[in-house]
Amino acid sequence: MRRVCLTLPTHRACTGTIAAIAEESAYGAKEFGAEVHLLILDSSPTPVLAEHRQAVAALPGMPGVTVHHLDEDEQRAFLREVATRSAGDAASADRLLELMLPPRVSYGACTNRAFLIAQALGCTSVHRRDSDSRYQDADGEPVFPLHQELTYLGQRADDVRKSATRSKLPPGSGDRRVAVAGGSFVGEMSVDVAEIRDLDPDTYGELVGLSLPEGSPAIWRDHLIDASFRGAGNGTFDGDHATLAPISPMRVDMCNVALDHEVYSRVPLPPATDTIGTDYFLLHLTHDARLPGLQHNRHIVNFHTEERRTDAGFLAYQVRFVKFLLAKAYLNTVYARTAAAGDALLDAQGHIRASVVAGFVRDSVGLDRTDVARRLDVVDRAYRRLGVRYTTVADTLADRRSRLLDEARDDMAAFAHLMDHWEALTGASAEAGLAVTR
Repeated sequence: MRRVCLTLPTHRACTGTIAAIAEESAYGAKEFGAEVHLLILDSSPTPVLAEHRQAVAALPGMPGVTVHHLDEDEQRAFLREVATRSAGDAASADRLLELMLPPRVSYGACTNRAFLIAQALGCTSVHRRDSDSRYQDADGEPVFPLHQELTYLGQRADDVRKSATRSKLPPGSGDRRVAVAGGSFVGEMSVDVAEIRDLDPDTYGELVGLSLPEGSPAIWRDHLIDASFRGAGNGTFDGDHATLAPISPMRVDMCNVALDHEVYSRVPLPPATDTIGTDYFLLHLTHDARLPGLQHNRHIVNFHTEERRTDAGFLAYQVRFVKFLLAKAYLNTVYARTAAAGDALLDAQGHIRASVVAGFVRDSVGLDRTDVARRLDVVDRAYRRLGVRYTTVADTLADRRSRLLDEARDDMAAFAHLMDHWEALTGASAEAGLAVTR
């Protein structure tokens, strides 16, 4: 029986999402005969964690579904066992544990934990959702992305080519398995920059433009700036449309994505803290390696939580956005090399050559920091032009300037270190297993 992991990482109240994702799990088990492991990785404060435990306890019995609700202590115990098995000495294990479960928010690390636990559970794929999203409805029924994910993921591309709405597979890739399946979102922008766009479109374009590769043609840059963080707009589901092709990271969202184990068992996500967007690394990698993907239109509805609208939440999120713009100085150099490598990223069996990718990441650490510092200068001037509470953000960035520049570089070095140990970690996870919790 096919065994899959549907995961929900969270650090905030989301009892409604827990109920909804449980329903999606039950759908996958019933409609596809899959053994679905619903994995809730919970970093919430104690009162919220208690609410979530009650919500999980109240879930109805779901044939074919096993629920794992792990708080940080439980996650840490599992990770320590795995790190110790793979590292061989206490100091190395402690370093890996720090990268897997850092004390600050990390979009990559939380998903890496899901990858390792999925390995322990013997799952063949990981399907990620987020706590600030919900499902569309069509004819009174929820539109579950799991339907398209389980239909295509892991299948030989040529075997499912005819069932897709259209196919744009590169020549010679028909024998490869579908490595990633994803949709986008409708509703509010995925990043809190809508206010910047409304206040000053030129400043918005300048800031978002920092995320794009240097030297991009102006027309192409303008299109990407306009499309960034907007997902599929405000459309509604009107029936399934699926494209079989290497998936552009611009076309899917990490709240609505599934990856085959042949990808995540070899390469992790960057464990950078307080930095949005770094969890898209594997989407760039699978696209550049020309691995088959399935882009579908079962888009999830994105919304912003009230916490993000508070002064503290606003400041925290803007800092995460700025750290993303700094990280892109390094990541774009890696993406340029993976794009140039193309099929050479794959071995004879069509699997990603992790050592090659790790080399690209390690080389990026030596990037001249002049460009990174320039980016921070651009951000400072832009935020001061916007005024009001953006001036507070600019002051905060100025106070942390040296630390931010160091962290952007050190995050890539940490990523390279994790990549060097990743396949040993995934192997140790498979050996360790995980006790069933429900």
